[in-house]
Amino acid sequence: MDTTAWTPLRLFRTAAIAEAITWTLLILGMIGKYVLDLGGLGVSIGGGLHGFVFLLFVVVSLLVGVNQRWSSSLVLVTLVTSILPFATIPMDRWLEGHHRLAGDWRRTSPSDPVDNGFGDRMLRTLQAHPVRMVVIGLVAVALVFTVLVVVGPPGGSS
Repeated sequence: MDTTAWTPLRLFRTAAIAEAITWTLLILGMIGKYVLDLGGLGVSIGGGLHGFVFLLFVVVSLLVGVNQRWSSSLVLVTLVTSILPFATIPMDRWLEGHHRLAGDWRRTSPSDPVDNGFGDRMLRTLQAHPVRMVVIGLVAVALVFTVLVVVGPPGGSS
């Protein structure tokens, strides 16, 4: 797997666009259900896809945030954009414009102890094994997604 093309910018942008696309699917499903009385299949499909991609966006935001040395408040604002329809796209543009997505992954251990925290070490370990990183990330998201599906939608079913 060639990971050299998957810079923090490209990974974050892909996740941000996917999040916006799944918001579109969910909103269209809701229009179909509540306005056009087409039933709940669109909401089930759009909602499921959106939920899964939302969780992926959270994971990607955390990984990129650690790599790019974002402040916790910037990570939090980035995560909040995922709950607002289509807000991940302007956030991506803002981050790029302010050089918060510039550069490559930090794959080597630096001499600065600030960059040797748990998150930094974990990120470097995962990047040393990119296929394992993808598999672990997808399995983790799938497990959380499965638990959330079993628990049910917020506010109960409708």
